[in-house]
Amino acid sequence: MAEFIMKHLANHAGMKNELTISSAATSSWEIGEPIHPGTRAVLKKNNIPFDPQKRARQITPQDYQIYDHILIMDEYNLNSMPRLSKIEKLSRYGPPGIPDDIPDPYYTGNFDEVYEYIFASCAGFLKALQKQSDDGAQ
Repeated sequence: MAEFIMKHLANHAGMKNELTISSAATSSWEIGEPIHPGTRAVLKKNNIPFDPQKRARQITPQDYQIYDHILIMDEYNLNSMPRLSKIEKLSRYGPPGIPDDIPDPYYTGNFDEVYEYIFASCAGFLKALQKQSDDGAQ
């Protein structure tokens, strides 16, 4: 869900060609699985384009080299990864009221609520990137 929301927002912010956006799991049990039907439904409902051929993949050591930012959803994922400054919780960029750990809708069934958390946090992250870029240009 976060990958497609971030791509959608980056496209609308005119940053599509500046960013490489991908998602990956910290565990192996999802590898090869398609997008969950609940995620598909909430993305469709909110007019967020997605690749129906997308399959889950596990994060690789190369990802830690390639990406400048690795955004995770919860403490479990944080504890499953190396301690690098580029790894942080996506919720850090959300407005007040966003839970520190964004729940997994696979377990809660609340895809709409999680969509709202992720959308707001992704929007905040893109604003932070734009500010960082603006500050660097001065």
